[in-house]
Amino acid sequence: PLRGCTGGCLYPLLHLPWLLTTEEIPYTPVPASSSLGGLTTTSTFLLEQPRCVFNNTYANAIIWLVVAIPEAVPTFNNSVGPGTPERAFQGFPTSAPAYMTLNTTLDNYPCPTSTGEITVLRVGSETSCANDPTRPTCNGPLSSPGPYQVKFLALEDSKPVAETFWSKPITLKKAKQLSSISTMGDGHSAGMIALTTILSILFAILLAGLLAMLVFYGSDTCGGSSSFRKPEAVMVQRYNTHHVYDQTAPRL
Repeated sequence: PLRGCTGGCLYPLLHLPWLLTTEEIPYTPVPASSSLGGLTTTSTFLLEQPRCVFNNTYANAIIWLVVAIPEAVPTFNNSVGPGTPERAFQGFPTSAPAYMTLNTTLDNYPCPTSTGEITVLRVGSETSCANDPTRPTCNGPLSSPGPYQVKFLALEDSKPVAETFWSKPITLKKAKQLSSISTMGDGHSAGMIALTTILSILFAILLAGLLAMLVFYGSDTCGGSSSFRKPEAVMVQRYNTHHVYDQTAPRL
């Protein structure tokens, strides 16, 4: 028998790592406030940070965000660690029905929140590591509209110690096919465009007529009020030419 073992030696078994229970924190992750733009795109979504959710008991823990397809939620295993093939982003959602990303410590989720501080997480914002197998915890863009469910999981020495509830399904926006995008507005918009065009043409014609009228009356007024001075008489003096004879020359 083991030394100090009493009560059927059950006490040591309770401290086996795989028998340790994970505390379930009564918090459900939620999308960011609607006052922020771009809550969801075709490959990303905004999530509220878990402020004032994990207490100081988990000061030494690493808090991870788990992203999963709804089918993987009921059978999700907290003991499968981040970075493993079953939790790699590059295999999501085919060979890896869930992945773990955005790991940080409790210091980055301070409580209380400062006034005016933006406390959101952008899931799917990293494009540089999406196809890099050496970055299995990449926060890469999501490849389909989903839906997806998320939760926060705290690991201490690679062991799960606390987790939140799973979020409600989050669906991303769908990209429209180019052929489905109408190049014409609806009937009301087309009618307004036609009416605006006609009014613009009529206004241009009216303006041109007014300008022509102003030019005509302006030129007529200037022509009627013009006065011409008679040319002044030029006095031309007549000079009689006196023949000057050379005194020394003999007269004939």
